[in-house]
Amino acid sequence: MSTQSPAGSDRATREVIDTYLTRLAERDLDGAVRLFAESAEWVAPGSPDVPWSGNRTGRTGVSEFFTMLHEYLQPEEFTVTHIVVDGEQGVILGHLRDTVKATGAPLTTPFAAHLTVVDGQVTRYHLFEDTYALHRAATGG
Repeated sequence: MSTQSPAGSDRATREVIDTYLTRLAERDLDGAVRLFAESAEWVAPGSPDVPWSGNRTGRTGVSEFFTMLHEYLQPEEFTVTHIVVDGEQGVILGHLRDTVKATGAPLTTPFAAHLTVVDGQVTRYHLFEDTYALHRAATGG
């Protein structure tokens, strides 16, 4: 069931998402991490063989995710196709292509990220992607 959300919270959520994506595009990872609440919940399901996957908490956990991600992957393409906002909830849809540095294997996957934004900070981030493709590319399997 959907409820109407105030236009102001839609705008605030969209601004945080746009700022987050801009900082990622500029490779300003510290700036992107500062958009997260100290108590933020980060969920990135995946294989135990993929070091950057898993659940994390707070800015430290988000920073750890990005540090590991960039240690293991060479980004090739990151395309956002849609952003949907409903109050404090936002969803980013797109696709990406990376190369796993250790194996040289390509990783191509659609993705969705579900964010909750409260008082101008991301309090929850849930990443959805092709975890099987991610596992295969990361392990060479």
